[in-house]
Amino acid sequence: MDETVLIQKSQQGDMDAFEQLLLRYEKKVYTIAYKYMGNPEDASDAAQEAMIKAYQSIGSFRGEASFGTWIGRITANKCLDELRKRKRIQVTSLDAEVELEEGSVQKEIAAEDATPEEHTIQQETVQYVQHMLNQMREEYRIVLVLRELEGHSYEEIASMLSCSLGTVKSRISRARNYLKEQITADHKREGSRNSAGGKER
Repeated sequence: MDETVLIQKSQQGDMDAFEQLLLRYEKKVYTIAYKYMGNPEDASDAAQEAMIKAYQSIGSFRGEASFGTWIGRITANKCLDELRKRKRIQVTSLDAEVELEEGSVQKEIAAEDATPEEHTIQQETVQYVQHMLNQMREEYRIVLVLRELEGHSYEEIASMLSCSLGTVKSRISRARNYLKEQITADHKREGSRNSAGGKER
C-alpha cells in the first residue's frame, strides 16, 4: 500500500496501517537507537519507546519531512533524553556487532582482502577513533557520528536533532578541529617518546 495512504489511515486510528509503516522503518529505528545507546538491550528499549511515541504523535505529522526522517528524529530525541537522564555518555562501539533479524552485522572498517598486518592496523585505528570519540562532549560526538559514520546530510542532522543548520555546521567544525588537535598532539608525544628512546640506546 502507498505510504501516504498508510499515514492517512494511521492518523485516523488504523493500527494495522501503522504496523505496516513500522515494518518498513523498524530496522532504521533500531539502527539509529543502537548507534546512540551502544548495546542491543538499550537500543531495543529506545526503539520501542520511539515507535510508541511515533504512534502517539502520528496525528501531528504534516509531511514537511519524509516519514523516515520524522521517525528518525523521534528516535534520536528519545535516545538523547535517555542519555541525559543517565548523566553519562555512552559511545557506540565502532567495531561491535549489530543484531538484526537477518543476523549480525560487523561494523568494522576493514577491507575484505586485507592482510593480517593491515587488519591489525585497521583495528588499532578503530580503537583510536573510539578513544577520541570518548573524549568529546556529547553534542559534538553525536553530530560527528551522524555525519561521518552514518553519512547524514547537514539538513538531515538538523532535522533529527531539532536544531538549526548553522548549529550543526558549527558543531561538526569544532568536532573535526578537536580531532585534528588531539591527533597532532598524540603524534608529537609519540615522536618525543621515540626520540627519548633513541637517546637512551
